[in-house]
Amino acid sequence: MKKLILGIVIFFMLVSGIIGLRFGSALFQEENTTEILAAIFKLESTDHPYKQVSVNSESIMFVSKNNNGSQVIKEFMEVRGWVFQEQMGSGYFFEKDEVTVVVETRLFTGNYFLWKVPREF
Repeated sequence: MKKLILGIVIFFMLVSGIIGLRFGSALFQEENTTEILAAIFKLESTDHPYKQVSVNSESIMFVSKNNNGSQVIKEFMEVRGWVFQEQMGSGYFFEKDEVTVVVETRLFTGNYFLWKVPREF
């Protein structure tokens, strides 16, 4: 019985260590880190280019791999009828029916980035 408990403790310590090494200081930079990590694990287990992290009254947050960032955002918006206008810093501007929205992006780790789409797009 002690060996089983010891094995379980060691397993959880290894998993915690791997997560800590993989995500490092990013674990404490966001207030909803557990939601982001859950979305990243879902993202890693599927072929989808993005996963939804959260929804609030102002925006919808997604996470994507960092290898094709702007293309994922542009395709996401274009499917919904928005036309890419320009990028200014970390903001991507899209237009539809003379309405402009900005998709905000930021790096979460070196491997993943977060992006927010206005809720009423």
